[in-house]
Amino acid sequence: MEQTPFELYTLSNGMHLVAGRSDGLVSYCGIYIKAGSRNEPEGKEGLAHFVEHTIFKGTDRRRGWQVASRMEDIGGELNAFTTKDHTMLYTKAPKGYDARAIELLSDIILNSRFPEQELEKEKDVVVEEIKSYLDSPVEVMYDEFDEMIFKGSGLAHPILGSPESVHALTSADCRGFLERFYTPGNMVAYCLSPEPVEKTRRLFEKYFGPLHREDPRQEKPEVPVPERFDIEQEAENHQANCILGVRTFGRTDPRRHRLYLLAHYLGGGFNSRLSRELRDKRGLVYSVYSSADLLEDTGVFAITFGCAPESVAKCRKLIRRELDKLREKPFPERTLEALKRQYMGQVIMGSDRRPSRISSLAGALAVHGRPIDIPEIESAVMSITAEELYETALTLDYDRFSALTLS
Repeated sequence: MEQTPFELYTLSNGMHLVAGRSDGLVSYCGIYIKAGSRNEPEGKEGLAHFVEHTIFKGTDRRRGWQVASRMEDIGGELNAFTTKDHTMLYTKAPKGYDARAIELLSDIILNSRFPEQELEKEKDVVVEEIKSYLDSPVEVMYDEFDEMIFKGSGLAHPILGSPESVHALTSADCRGFLERFYTPGNMVAYCLSPEPVEKTRRLFEKYFGPLHREDPRQEKPEVPVPERFDIEQEAENHQANCILGVRTFGRTDPRRHRLYLLAHYLGGGFNSRLSRELRDKRGLVYSVYSSADLLEDTGVFAITFGCAPESVAKCRKLIRRELDKLREKPFPERTLEALKRQYMGQVIMGSDRRPSRISSLAGALAVHGRPIDIPEIESAVMSITAEELYETALTLDYDRFSALTLS
């Protein structure tokens, strides 16, 4: 598959930039910040997400509506999202507006004011967002499961925080978080544009070069491994929702591709083992899927399904059987090769969305210290042996899995 080439630059202040030239008519620029909800001070739950919301509410030179309209006036987009370990700010614009997009990103990162009157209004917006999640039983289940599986760490609380913690946040809290984590060495910029990459580099140097903030100390407190739990809670739902999960290694571990393969094999699609056993053969579930959700230093391998309350035990018995099969013996070579091809097909299909690819390169640079592109991923996946995959499957012992059921 032909890949858009990219260049890696380091700006004068130490900030990294991944830039590529495309043959399209749209430009994609963004900033990956290595800070999310796990970086919030105790008692300030929801701060990282609240900063992401309110960073658009006014700068030294623009009011909130001017920030919002800067990209929309040309048919473009300015947006952001927050996770447990990073935040992303990004723009999308028609060809020819790179300078506008990059200058706007720099303005909100360097000069946001977080005016109190705007923050008070935005608190109500975020609280409504929290309420919308509380109306979703699956989202509630995920948050409660994380609270228990990551107990004793900053990963345990919901990314959005609570209504009480959000209402307690101040302008000073937002500015403090911005100044501490939105620093040159804690961010990676990316841009995929029809313009020459050297022009992209000059624009980022012009607008981000003046940013000089001390980088945060990259200390990550150890995340305790919790005691196994198996909890059932009452919920006013027509369906029981269940998540089974076990703590595992993080995404800097060389075994990560093996875990992704196992997740794909078990519950990665309609033809996966769990889908065939629980849905196709027995009609017990509408959907069942498995995932390897890996952070930099830890992660969770999880299996999630929804079924009639009276079918939970049967579904769990079938899931246990499939996990036990993984641990009986290595995959036959033919099965393993087919699994690798199928998994890499999905990776390649995802990489065909060029903005996703360039932002993924920025994320890899932030986490691994270098961009990791499709050929390297393919080489790592295709070199996995049956014995290596079996070795990782041995860690997926059903008796080590914790469970939360809402029914």
